[in-house]
Amino acid sequence: MRKFVIATKNSGKLKEIEEILEGMNFEVVSMEEVGVTQDIEESGSTFEENALIKAREVYKACGEMVMADDSGLEVDYLDGAPGIYSSRFAGEGASDADRNNKLLSLLKDVPFEKRKARFVCVIAVILSNEEYFTVRGTVEGYIGFEPRGNNGFGYDPLFFVPEYNMTSAQMEPSKKHEISHRGKAIRMMLEELKKRLDV
Repeated sequence: MRKFVIATKNSGKLKEIEEILEGMNFEVVSMEEVGVTQDIEESGSTFEENALIKAREVYKACGEMVMADDSGLEVDYLDGAPGIYSSRFAGEGASDADRNNKLLSLLKDVPFEKRKARFVCVIAVILSNEEYFTVRGTVEGYIGFEPRGNNGFGYDPLFFVPEYNMTSAQMEPSKKHEISHRGKAIRMMLEELKKRLDV
């Protein structure tokens, strides 16, 4: 069975991707499982550039089909921040709680209607030296006033989805995968893979 390498060390992200890809006829493995352990510097200025940088580095090291994603949160009131800096928003080594607390402090006293935000996920897939593609998924919502829910990771406890009247972290995993930026991007990726490969 052909390997499909996920270029991440984030266990929450890996678990989510594995759940969504269940049933595909390739073996989903992490970059560490194929011996790629170095940290890859994301020096791009867009989600697309960063996803491609990661995917290319891992492909170069292992020669297997590779998927990398770069995702983040864009808050309109903060001119699109934290954006591509979402994981580094509260400094190196900060926890999810640290990042969420920083976001809440920047939005202190900002009314709900001005807290519009979206999660963005760009996936880059490298199939060979010559062949690659990117896809982009988004989900719209608002930043809540306090963390709610224990499912998910990152900014999920603050990301309120009005249609469901709950945060991403309050959703069952299957519901979250259905509507999430990553779920949408992975489904687009699968459509592309089906066109290009026999999967």
